[in-house]
Amino acid sequence: MPAPGQPVTRSVRVNGISLTYYEWRGAPGNQEPPLLFAHATGFHGRTFDAIAEQFPDRRVLSLDLRGHGRSEGEPIGDWRIMSDDVNAFLDQLRIRRAVGIGHSMGAHTLVQCAAQRPDAFSRLILFDPVILAPEYYSEGSDAFTSDAPHPAIRRKRDFTSPEAMMERFAPRDPYSLFNSRVFEDYCRHGLRDDGNGGFVLACSPEMEASVYGSSRSNAGVHEAAKLVDIPALVVRAKQTDLMDFKSSPTWPKLASLMPKGEDMPRPDRTHFHPFEDPDDAAQIIAKFIAS
Repeated sequence: MPAPGQPVTRSVRVNGISLTYYEWRGAPGNQEPPLLFAHATGFHGRTFDAIAEQFPDRRVLSLDLRGHGRSEGEPIGDWRIMSDDVNAFLDQLRIRRAVGIGHSMGAHTLVQCAAQRPDAFSRLILFDPVILAPEYYSEGSDAFTSDAPHPAIRRKRDFTSPEAMMERFAPRDPYSLFNSRVFEDYCRHGLRDDGNGGFVLACSPEMEASVYGSSRSNAGVHEAAKLVDIPALVVRAKQTDLMDFKSSPTWPKLASLMPKGEDMPRPDRTHFHPFEDPDDAAQIIAKFIAS
């Protein structure tokens, strides 16, 4: 049994892999739709703990997407693989009318899922989805290949302990922006035991590089967004330089594609808004659910 307030760790088989998710059961008898969280590239489902705990009455599910956290999966070449996994997860658990909450690549994934499973979601709250302007997807294939992979492949993967990871990352950009609780959750749950007394990144550098390297793969995501006929809030951080991970990658017109889309510019926040201020993110979620 997990400690009080901690989620239960579960897994299901989807598309040939074990997909892990974390579940907070909520108040007995509560029939409100569950909250379903999907994370950014290189992160994992437990980065949402500080937000999930602010909804103690609700059932909350937070996923480790393919190749991240405790989920299995090799490097990918198409982002639609992620939505295929989540759709299979939704089908297996018979999820209906969930409130989908995604960040970055996870938000992109939920848009694609909501277009393909219209009864699975009742609302979407999308923190800085990686859905760029249409011309981004028509500029040709990604510049990164197996011979010249994305620089994320050079990320340090081995650590003696979670504390060693925290010590290395704490002063660095963008981790220095993170709320201390979220940063610790990211490090403690972002490592796996390597079997030799040490730890290794749960999301391998190869996996992370493959996601960044295939970011143009889902050219149909704008057409998918047009099919998302439920209330959908797009929370956009400040936009500066696409090469800066703190800048919003979200096309400013994205919300206008969705029949019930709503745009929320937040130039006071970076792309890591849910990690910088989980309380603010939770307030946005609660207000949008209540509306």
